[in-house]
Amino acid sequence: MASLRRARLQTGRVTSCLGQLCLWVVTIVPLIGIWGCTGSVSGPGQSVPPPSTTYSISGTISPNAGGSGATVTLSGAASATSTTNTSGSYTFTGLVNGTYAVTPSNTGYTFSPGSQSVTISGSNVIGVNFTATGLPGTTYSISGTISPNAGGSGATVTLSGAASATTTTNTSGSYTFTGLVNGTYAVTPSNTGYTFSPGSQSVTISGSNVIGVNFTATGLPGTTYSISGTISPNAGGSGATVTLSGAASATTTTNTSGSYTFTGLVNGTYAVTPSNTGYTFSPGSQSVTISGSNVIGLNFTATAPVAHSVTLNWSGSSSSVVGYNIYRSPVSGGPYTKMNSSVITLLTYTDTTVQAGQVYYYVVTSMNSNNVESSYSNELSATIPTP
Repeated sequence: MASLRRARLQTGRVTSCLGQLCLWVVTIVPLIGIWGCTGSVSGPGQSVPPPSTTYSISGTISPNAGGSGATVTLSGAASATSTTNTSGSYTFTGLVNGTYAVTPSNTGYTFSPGSQSVTISGSNVIGVNFTATGLPGTTYSISGTISPNAGGSGATVTLSGAASATTTTNTSGSYTFTGLVNGTYAVTPSNTGYTFSPGSQSVTISGSNVIGVNFTATGLPGTTYSISGTISPNAGGSGATVTLSGAASATTTTNTSGSYTFTGLVNGTYAVTPSNTGYTFSPGSQSVTISGSNVIGLNFTATAPVAHSVTLNWSGSSSSVVGYNIYRSPVSGGPYTKMNSSVITLLTYTDTTVQAGQVYYYVVTSMNSNNVESSYSNELSATIPTP
């Protein structure tokens, strides 16, 4: 009769070490000695002149379209150049008393007045302002965003009034109309299954671009929505089962890219749970609430379990033995199930069908040349770790 000697579990171990760093801070306070001397200077008519005082000239160019980033040139008692900030404001500093000329410029614009004469006489000069007007032939734009994305993405926006045009919002719900001249326009959004607030907006272009013409989309009563996402990588994501529960129940199967979609869903809270034989998922399940819009990007990561195996070795029986059989049971003492389809001629066998977290019990028998099988050997157990 054969005797089992050992079972070797294929596993591994990782050990990590953490070092320690100590920091000492030494503060050195220097001793500073101060020595001085005193003296006096006198003489008729001697005096110390006061420090020279300087002043500033500032103002604003409006509206922002022509004022922001404009160049302002100073000439006269001193020369300098400045660029207005995003609000169209500028300032010249460090100026002495005298007369100056302030002149703005910006491509595509004229200014009123074209230049201003300013005299500094012992004080700052503020409010040297200008108005920018677009040159004939200059065009402008109207832009904005429709939110949330569910109703804003792919919406149609119609322009009417001084000009007519139609555009489609991008995936962020943003839109822009360009090449527009001065005038009054109406901007109106639309998207199947949604209403918009406001329903339309009146916009006047007067020498500058108009931004922030925004809208809010709201799903109509009875409108249904969707939940979608992807399970990656493809090995565990493709053909996976995804189960929906909560406000509604459904099951779907991912495509070859691991993508899935549940449609026809009303507002409410749902749980989405993936499964695929041989894989675990992170997260194991996700809770999601639909509130007037589709839910996208509900993604999962599939991880293949760690492969385990048990290798058995035993001592040989008499020379008349032609082979061995391996038996396994989930409980000690059997009943046992034969693992090999044909007799094993070696003195070793590897079981690759074990599952994580299980305990298995093994015995071995020998077969002689007359095809007579021996009784069971001693029993040996193997505990498979959980990943």
